[in-house]
Amino acid sequence: QVQVVESGGGLVQAGGSLRLSCAASGCRFKLNTMGWYRQAPGNQRELVAEATGGSSTYTRSTDYADSVKGRFTISRDNAKDTAYLQMNNLKPEDTAVYYCTAVCGNYPLLTRYWGQGTQVTVSS
Repeated sequence: QVQVVESGGGLVQAGGSLRLSCAASGCRFKLNTMGWYRQAPGNQRELVAEATGGSSTYTRSTDYADSVKGRFTISRDNAKDTAYLQMNNLKPEDTAVYYCTAVCGNYPLLTRYWGQGTQVTVSS
């Protein structure tokens, strides 16, 4: 059973920074993708950033939502099956529950797993 656990959310003023961490365990195969989605009240869950592939020393590709480009940075430690989201210059509209996600398996048999979510609140 794959488990995904996030940490690092909290309350911060606009312009501040937070770093989210995510650890995945139990994947019998290589973790294909790790990333972050978020969901604000009344909104659908949306992609924030994802990092795919690579090895213990590099990530093959990253993808960001337009709204966070230049402010958020995703990184992975593939040797430890962990991912991080550095969030700088936070804005009130970044307030949401942030969910870590991990995709486990060998193509085409891939399964996406979700963490329980961590609240990020940005005050104006």
